[in-house]
Amino acid sequence: MSLRIEPKRALRASLAPLLAVGLVGGLLGPSLDAFAQQEQQRRQQTQPQKPAAKPKPSQGTATAKPEKSTAAKVEALPPSQIGIGTLARYAFMVDPQTSTVLLYKDAETPMAPSSMAKLMTIYIVFEELAAGRLKLDSRFRVSERARAMGGSRMFLELGSEVSVEDLIKGIIVLSGNDACVVIAEGLSGTEEAFAERMTKRARELGMTKSVFKDASGWPYEGQYTTARDLAVLSHRTIEDFPQYYRYYAEQNWTYNNIRQENRNRLLKLTPGTDGLKTGHTEEGGYGQATSAVRDGRRLILVVNGLTSMAERAQETARLMEWGFRESTNTTIFRAGDTVAEAPVWLGAQDKVPLVMPKAVLVTSPAGQPPSPRVIARFEGPIPAPIAKGTKIGTAVITLADGKTMEYPLEAGADVPRMGVVSRVGAMVKHYLFGWLS
Repeated sequence: MSLRIEPKRALRASLAPLLAVGLVGGLLGPSLDAFAQQEQQRRQQTQPQKPAAKPKPSQGTATAKPEKSTAAKVEALPPSQIGIGTLARYAFMVDPQTSTVLLYKDAETPMAPSSMAKLMTIYIVFEELAAGRLKLDSRFRVSERARAMGGSRMFLELGSEVSVEDLIKGIIVLSGNDACVVIAEGLSGTEEAFAERMTKRARELGMTKSVFKDASGWPYEGQYTTARDLAVLSHRTIEDFPQYYRYYAEQNWTYNNIRQENRNRLLKLTPGTDGLKTGHTEEGGYGQATSAVRDGRRLILVVNGLTSMAERAQETARLMEWGFRESTNTTIFRAGDTVAEAPVWLGAQDKVPLVMPKAVLVTSPAGQPPSPRVIARFEGPIPAPIAKGTKIGTAVITLADGKTMEYPLEAGADVPRMGVVSRVGAMVKHYLFGWLS
């Protein structure tokens, strides 16, 4: 990490010189398009494509293994806008700790949400629980409309009353379309009203390209989302409701004497996987929003447009392994680390440490140190008194590939004012000898 000092002349240099100290390296560019261009350039420079291996001659009459056919299919794909090629029509992978996009393939192109729309339904249920407006043992009645739902079901009985906790498991583990209608009608009166609520809440969460028309993701004209939007929703679910997110990790569940397996096969296939949701429609193909944690690092991946359950499981597992294998996070500053010291005007101490209030991590290709350049900007000297935690300046972190981001810098200690006699002496000294500095 490089650190440099860039003194600048202020309007009144004798009283308030502007001090700039070399600081941090950023993670994301100013826009997604710019980031995509930078990422492609980096990949071309640091990870040149190897020529495709020549196929080995077949022996006898044995047919090729499915794995080899899939591998050849992957090699033949055009590259994603960011990251490696994928069989998915839409893909988005992000490291939420650093907001670094690792994989982007048409991730903001509208697509059918299928059962991944249930993520939004469950998010609203979790909100109601967290706010105390709903309890896990609250019960909703099963209507004829709910009982008649097709597709994946919880197999609810008409007129029965079902607990909210059972409905949550029915939606997450069993992907029950009937359970979604029960929730929608129980919370909003009608499924149409609940779908409007889903869309409104999605906009508030930053899902700018999603429109929901029903609670289950059942095909409906005008209903769509994007891979990026579903990643945003996945992250908010994990961050906002850690006390309820555990339901997404349940691998199977039995209701009404019927045992069903969670369709998220990565819960068994890929180490560290702890959720979220699969989906499938004829229009949208097979998709999945999933998240995994290894050594304290989380990745979120959304794919859609795959051709089968098997392909979805294999491709999602492959992409997740690639994300953990080919990139890593480095802590540049820990919370409370001193980045620079700023001069203090008329303070009991002549300097105050400038610290990072939160840890700063950067994502970089595995085996390549991020080598950030750090610049701390503030106007000084800082007049006393100074309270610990006061925002003093800004740290600008720049990585080798040119991506930058800014962080606030805070005073790391209290600095009281000098006594009256000391202040007078300091001011006299400054006005008599300050011109020599």
